[in-house]
Amino acid sequence: MAMPEGKGAWTATVGTKGQIVIPKEARDMFGIKPGDTLVILGDVERGLAIPPKEQLGQWISAAFEGGQR
Repeated sequence: MAMPEGKGAWTATVGTKGQIVIPKEARDMFGIKPGDTLVILGDVERGLAIPPKEQLGQWISAAFEGGQR
């Protein structure tokens, strides 16, 4: 099944040190380069999110105010 432009779904395996490798296609799509710092937001009920830097404020508000994204 082909993904729509700008969309993607990937899997990552957690290593013994708790690290994951972001798939190349995802890194390319989002311009993630070695040395970049990523923010990971978590909510026990809604899961984890790695928002684009440009949308960080919106994601934090939604995560901590219980809003929908």
